[in-house]
Amino acid sequence: MAHDVVPFSEFLRARTTSCHGTSSGADFMTDLLRGTCGVDDYAQLVAQYWFVYRALDGASSAMAAHPVAAPFVTTGMSRLPALESDLEFLLGDAWRDRVTALPATREYVERLETVAATSAGAFVAHHYTRYLGDLSCGRFISTLLQKHYGFDVNGVGFYVFAEVADPACFRATYREQLDAAPWTDADKEAVVAEVALAHSLDTRLLDGLEADRRARRAAASAA
Repeated sequence: MAHDVVPFSEFLRARTTSCHGTSSGADFMTDLLRGTCGVDDYAQLVAQYWFVYRALDGASSAMAAHPVAAPFVTTGMSRLPALESDLEFLLGDAWRDRVTALPATREYVERLETVAATSAGAFVAHHYTRYLGDLSCGRFISTLLQKHYGFDVNGVGFYVFAEVADPACFRATYREQLDAAPWTDADKEAVVAEVALAHSLDTRLLDGLEADRRARRAAASAA
C-alpha cells in the first residue's frame, strides 16, 4: 500500500513544535506584554534583535545566489530599517552608542555569521524561525505594546510587516518553497536540528534579557 508523502513544511512544523519551551525569558515576555516592564526593558529587547537581524541580513546577502537558499531571501522585508527606526525613537539619535549585545545574543550572532552564512539548510532554518515567528505574532505583540506603553507606530515598527499585504498568503507561499526545495533526507534532518537550535538561541537571548532586567532592578534598589 502506498503511503502519502508528508510535505516538508508539515514535517518541519511537527518536528519542532515542542521546541517552544519555558524559561525565565518567558517571564520577561509575559511581563512585557502585560505592561509591567519598563520602556527601557523593551528597548533592550529591540536592541538585541537588532544585532540578530543585522547578522541574519548578512547571511541573506551571502546566500542570495545559492540555488536552494535564494528563494527565501526576502530583501524587501528586512527588519533592520524598522529596528533602527524603533531604536532611534526609544533611545535617541545616538542609540548605536547605547546598545550592547548580551552574551547570549553574541552566541546567536556568531551562529548566524558562520553556519547560516555558509549552509543553505542552516540559513533557511534561521530565516524560517525568525521571519515566520515574528510575522505570526507581530500584530498581537504590537497591539499590546501600543496599549500598555502608549506607542503609536513609532517604537513598534519591527512588528509591523507593512510589506506583507496578506500574511496568510505569505506563509502559504513560504511553505510551498520549503516543500519545493530539493532537500535530501539528511538535509531535512539538518534543517530540523537547526530550527531547534534557533529556538534555543532565542530562548537564551530572552533569558539573558530577564537576568539583565533583574540585575538592573537590584542595582536601582540598592542605590
